Amino acid sequence: MDDRCQGIWLVGYVLLMLEKMKYNIILASNSPRRRELLAGLDVDYEVRVLKDIDETYPDSLPVADIPTYISREKAAAYTIADNELLLTADTVVVLGNEVMGKPVDDADAKRMLRELSGKTHQVITGVCLTTTKKQHSFSVTTDVTFKELSDDEIDYYVSNYHPLDKAGAYGIQEWIGYIGVTSLQGSYFNVMGLPVQRIYEALADFE
Repeated sequence: MDDRCQGIWLVGYVLLMLEKMKYNIILASNSPRRRELLAGLDVDYEVRVLKDIDETYPDSLPVADIPTYISREKAAAYTIADNELLLTADTVVVLGNEVMGKPVDDADAKRMLRELSGKTHQVITGVCLTTTKKQHSFSVTTDVTFKELSDDEIDYYVSNYHPLDKAGAYGIQEWIGYIGVTSLQGSYFNVMGLPVQRIYEALADFE
């Protein structure tokens, strides 16, 4: 198959997938990164966000199951129509058995980055797709390794990028990712907050 024929086939496949999607997609997230990533799949969607959703989880829950559990809890807070598909997600940064959420202030952000410095951690995103008839959830894990970060580098990043809205106190697509990440195994977009390749497959298979 030459490049032109392959391109036509791929366009046809994408159009077929989009036509097959009989639901109106609802993204339950305020994150500009998640909005950008979902838009990259060329699917139409609407953003719908509820305030004050409980994101706590049982202490006995295995660390790897936390983001999927929270994504399902988020979905449970919504009421959707029969023709709507709700997409909820939650991302956690895990170092050993410690779950790093969003820092409470600059000092907490710097503490987190000092802990991540020179080590490999996991970024796990749980995703839940929900309609009135069906629910499908899954998680995706990416290993991220940082070089040894100097105090000056950590101070510069926190002072200039204010990562208080990011799990683990960093965004891989920002300066700290450019200068600090030495190795990545898995999905880059998952670290940004949405494993779009897996979501694309899940949407294509969703009935």
